[in-house]
Amino acid sequence: MRNGMIRRLPVVCLFLTALSCQFCLSQEHTAINLSPARGLPFSDGIIAGNTMYVAGQEGTDDAGKLASGGIGPETKAALDNITKVLKAGGFDLKDVVSVTVYLADIKDFPEMNKVYKTVLPDPKPARATIQAAALVNDARVEIAVIAVKK
Repeated sequence: MRNGMIRRLPVVCLFLTALSCQFCLSQEHTAINLSPARGLPFSDGIIAGNTMYVAGQEGTDDAGKLASGGIGPETKAALDNITKVLKAGGFDLKDVVSVTVYLADIKDFPEMNKVYKTVLPDPKPARATIQAAALVNDARVEIAVIAVKK
């Protein structure tokens, strides 16, 4: 009897592990859409468990127009838009753990970085910055983030 139980134990453990993994993977997803009227096929943010994924945000105002004045004002507006999406989902900039910055021109990096470091709290999240061949709406910057609740 004891040997029979020992042989079944790995099978039972495997079943329970698979069951718990299925539960973890089937977390409910909550969409955050601040501008559903624009009709684009994506959400501004998705919450899965304690993580929020914020879609790339451009430096636009509430009317959807790019902030004037170049990369600095566009960067500030993009980060403001990210803040709005985060807050709508119950998150904050302090919850951001990863940032991806897309620049239309990598030469704008120093000015973007100057604005970026005044907005994101310490410790600064991990970040990647790349030059994209082109951005939607002729934007100079687009920023996407991942945030995790503590």
